[in-house]
Amino acid sequence: ARGHAHWKVRKSDVGGLTATTVDALDEGQRLEEIARMLSGATITDEARAAARALIG
Repeated sequence: ARGHAHWKVRKSDVGGLTATTVDALDEGQRLEEIARMLSGATITDEARAAARALIG
């Protein structure tokens, strides 16, 4: 969580071919993604607070 840049990597199947997408995250997206990793599909306020603490 302390890196200078964060990236979101997604893999999908499109017409039988595997596609990979890599996106740079801004600060808000970074917070939400870390919170999602902590809490799962439903992002809670507690997960957001924990993500903020991890980011510093």
